[in-house]
Amino acid sequence: MTPQLSSAATPPLPDALAQVEADIARACKDARRERASVTLIAVSKTFDAETITPAIASGQRVFGENRVQEAKAKWPALLAAHPGLKLHLIGPLQSNKAKEAVALFDAIHSVDRPSVCEALAKEIARQQRAPELFVQLNTGEEPQKAGVAPPDADAFIAACRDKYGLAISGLMCIPPLDEPPAPHFALTAKIAARNGLSSLSMGMSADFTTAIQLGATHIRVGSAIFGAR
Repeated sequence: MTPQLSSAATPPLPDALAQVEADIARACKDARRERASVTLIAVSKTFDAETITPAIASGQRVFGENRVQEAKAKWPALLAAHPGLKLHLIGPLQSNKAKEAVALFDAIHSVDRPSVCEALAKEIARQQRAPELFVQLNTGEEPQKAGVAPPDADAFIAACRDKYGLAISGLMCIPPLDEPPAPHFALTAKIAARNGLSSLSMGMSADFTTAIQLGATHIRVGSAIFGAR
């Protein structure tokens, strides 16, 4: 007897990507937003080039990685073979990896401490290449998680601009797993608005439609596209 797939199984990648696109379009319509106002970042961390290529073939152009070294190992060849792709660093950045990060990524979502700001400023000036930068917030103020605490956000954003000369585009957040995400998304949007930031990186596979309702401009979707890791 042929085993039946669980209803929770991820469909083939092109179908999974099409379903995510349909969900984004529906969420944008419900929020009275243009579909073009939301960038889908397909989170390809831990997946190899062979797995990523069908997503590229299906039209996906923006991808997210968590680690500089992993991205450096697999993306240069993919980028050379498929011009026009964009690569975002969505995981923690160590200051000693700033040189490689600035060279490889089109956006960095994890600006969260002075040492990283200093390293990025140095490499952006040296390489004359300026990735889009997001300050990472720790909206739940979780001790084990990276990011700037909300009470410190305004001062940190000001320091990024005034002390380090960084052009900050937006904010990124990852809500606590055991809490409803909406209040965290709303808080992130509020902090962004009062600091004149237009980009909001928030929402993942389980909650990106909620994030879109609350203003997300970039959503980071992995398992809903590629399946479980």
